Amino acid sequence: MLDEGGMFLNPLVRRTLAPRGETPVLFQRGRHRQKVSLIAALTISPRRQRLGLYFRSLPDQYFNQHSVADFLRQVLRHIRGRVILIWDRWSGHRGVAIRALQAAHPRLQIEQLPPYAPELNPVEFLWSHLKWDKLANFAPCDVSELNAATLPLLHKASKDRDQLRTFWEGAELPLARWH
Repeated sequence: MLDEGGMFLNPLVRRTLAPRGETPVLFQRGRHRQKVSLIAALTISPRRQRLGLYFRSLPDQYFNQHSVADFLRQVLRHIRGRVILIWDRWSGHRGVAIRALQAAHPRLQIEQLPPYAPELNPVEFLWSHLKWDKLANFAPCDVSELNAATLPLLHKASKDRDQLRTFWEGAELPLARWH
């Protein structure tokens, strides 16, 4: 499963425990459109049922078909055998660069999720975990600080097999129900 996401400089504000009468104040210095674009692939080995997480960030840039294809080439270097890639119908998943990638890697089979079905993609649960749990109320000064805060959380998630399993099993896909 593969998905793109983004972390904006604007903090996602959540309720917090603060002393009565002392409302927390979040200062934001950056421009509100600045962001860190993220891409991640949550993988599962069919034999060993082992989960893996591959990811990349693009500070203050956007993913397009070329950067998606480049990311997939990197992932394919780490995974042996046949690969079934499931992703949404975003326009960056189509185009010349993606078709060239498929032609160069015949072991790669691409399947699309139904339209408007984020609940079927376990990577969406990763984005939600980062945004609404780990980085809630975080107001970075700039994109570099946001990227520096996000990458260690992704590294930590990639090593936490129980958390990856929770993301995987949270997806409402028949193939997500494994033990």
